[in-house]
Amino acid sequence: MGIIKYPQGVYTEGMHNYKLRSLAISATLHCLLGCSIGEVAGLILGTAFGLSNFATFSISIVLAFVFGYSLSIRPLLRAGLALAVAVPIILAADTLSIASMEIADNVVMAIIPGAMNAGLSNPLFWLTIPLSLGVGFVVAVPVNYYLLARGRGHALVHEFHSGHAAGHGGHSTHTHDGDTHDEHAHDMNKGA
Repeated sequence: MGIIKYPQGVYTEGMHNYKLRSLAISATLHCLLGCSIGEVAGLILGTAFGLSNFATFSISIVLAFVFGYSLSIRPLLRAGLALAVAVPIILAADTLSIASMEIADNVVMAIIPGAMNAGLSNPLFWLTIPLSLGVGFVVAVPVNYYLLARGRGHALVHEFHSGHAAGHGGHSTHTHDGDTHDEHAHDMNKGA
């Protein structure tokens, strides 16, 4: 069992995996919020205007990405990053998570008979949305876990949430499988 040393303390490998699972769930819930807003708005618009399934899915997916990225970029901008610096970080951090969630939840919407053709007053429409988003969440958690375990995905923005960057100076050290790694956050505002 490896030992991982963070500035906040030393953790066993099992504790590290628990922390990663917790962060993956948290990152996925964050993604779910943005995706849900966009997805529901797109489905409502497509259904209300009688658009084709393709047009409705397209609007829903675009809005899910827009709202997902918008919610993710706010902490970076509050931390003082320039928009030109924050946008590439968000694209790298959230694209795979949002994409996996969108694929899963749109597949569910497409395979449930009548869900896409149900009107806004039909309970099938409203029951299918949380089901599809729930499936999207379940699919996206392992994606976020995989990314976080490799220092990718939401890990790229985590240090900017709630002022974490100032709290540890952008530096962490951890030991994994006997190897010690120092990680320094690059000056994200350089050249901005």
